[in-house]
Amino acid sequence: MSRKEPLLGALKACILNIQSDKDPITDGHPQLTSLCDILEIILRKGIRQPVLGLWRRDYWHWMEQLPQQDTCPRLTQLSMALEKTLACKKTLTAQGRGRYYIRQAMNRKIMAVTIHHLLHTPRLLEWYDRESSVLANECFAEPFLSLLLVLSQMNFTLDLENSSFLDESWLLPVCEMYNTVPCRELGMVLWYTGGRIFVTEVVAGSQAEADECVQAGDIIDEINGVALRNAKGREAQTVLQKLRGKPLSFRMIHWKWHDGSVYRPMLPHLQLMQKDIPDFQLQYDTKSNKEISEDKLQDDRLLYSLQYLGQVNIGMYGGKEVLDEGIEKVLQQKLVPQEVLLDVKETEVISMENSTQVLFHHHYPEIASVGQRLDRRALFAYCVAVSPETPLTTSFDCLVFESSSVKDATEIVSRIAAGFRNTEWFV
Repeated sequence: MSRKEPLLGALKACILNIQSDKDPITDGHPQLTSLCDILEIILRKGIRQPVLGLWRRDYWHWMEQLPQQDTCPRLTQLSMALEKTLACKKTLTAQGRGRYYIRQAMNRKIMAVTIHHLLHTPRLLEWYDRESSVLANECFAEPFLSLLLVLSQMNFTLDLENSSFLDESWLLPVCEMYNTVPCRELGMVLWYTGGRIFVTEVVAGSQAEADECVQAGDIIDEINGVALRNAKGREAQTVLQKLRGKPLSFRMIHWKWHDGSVYRPMLPHLQLMQKDIPDFQLQYDTKSNKEISEDKLQDDRLLYSLQYLGQVNIGMYGGKEVLDEGIEKVLQQKLVPQEVLLDVKETEVISMENSTQVLFHHHYPEIASVGQRLDRRALFAYCVAVSPETPLTTSFDCLVFESSSVKDATEIVSRIAAGFRNTEWFV
C-alpha cells in the first residue's frame, strides 16, 4: 500500500478554496499566505545539503540554474521571470528571491512549467532525496504537477512591487503610493536601521502632515521608482536632491496592518529603533477620530459638499488683496448656486458636479491666493491663473464657494493654502 503525502492534501484543499472564489486573486485573499507556505514547504522538503556545509541550498538555487542546465528551447517565459527576480533590488536573500519568483510565477501562470523543467533536468533533480521529498518521488511528483496545472488556470494579480519583506515573511505589509507636489521641505524626519528608511516624525505644519499619507513608524520603500531597500545613511536625501523641483512619488510601507495592529515582521525593527530613539512613538491616524459622513467619501478620500456661486475675472493681479473684490462681484451677479463636490488632492483641486463629472480642476502652481470672507466665513474663494503657461501676461479668475459650515470652509482654505505654499513654482 503506497503512503500518502499530507502536504499534497493540504495543497489540494487550499487550491479548491481559492478556486471557489471569484477571480482575480489578489494579495488580500485570506488563503494566499497558506498557499505560498505549503508550496514553499514542498519545494524545500528533502533538499540534500552539501557535505561540507559551507552554504545552504534552497529551492531558489536550482531555479536560477534551470536555464543553464535544461537545454529545452521553450524556456523563454521562465528565463524572463528569473531575470526579473534577479533584477529586483528589494530581496537580498535566497529565500526572498525564491518567494518573489513564486509570486511572479503565479501571476505568469508558469509554476507548473517551472516544476516540469526541473523534473526533466536530472542534474538538479538529484538535489532531492527520493525517499523524503515530493519532487524526486515519482508517486508524489505527478499529482503535485497536476495540482500546479490547476493553479495555472487561475488568475493571480499579485503586487510584485510589495516585496521588501519577503526575506523575512510571506505576510505582506500594507503598501501605498503617496504622490506630492515639488516643495522646499516635505517635513519627514528619517532614521536608517536594518537597511530600511523609517519615518520617525512628521513635522507639524509640513507638506507631509497636510497630505496625511505618512505616519511616524512608516518605511520609505521607493522614491520615484528608485528602490531604497538596504539603503545606507542619507541615501534618501541623495535621491531627493537629484529630484529637486519635480513631482515626487513615494511607495510607503505602513507600520499599521489591515486589522489595525502593528505589522508583525516590522516589530524587531521598531524595537531596535526605540532603543536608539527613546522618545520615538508610533503615530496613529488622527483622521479615524473624526466623524466623516459616508456621502463625503469617495475611494476613501474626503469630498466637501459645497455651493459654487460663480467666478469672475479680476485682472492681472491675483493676490489675496483682491479676494474680497472678487467675492463681491460674484455675489452681485446673483447666479443660481450650483451644488458641487470639492476634492482637495495632493497636487490639485477638483470640483465635480457629481462623483464622476468634473467641472474644473486646478493644479496648485496655478493658484495665486485663497481666503475666507471675514464677515461671512462660510464663504471662501481662490484666484487662479487663466494662462499659467504665460505667467507674465496672464489674468486671474476668482472662484467663489459657500460651505454649510465655517469649520469646513476654514479646513478647505488651510489645505489649499498648504498645497500652493509648498509648491516651488507657484504663480
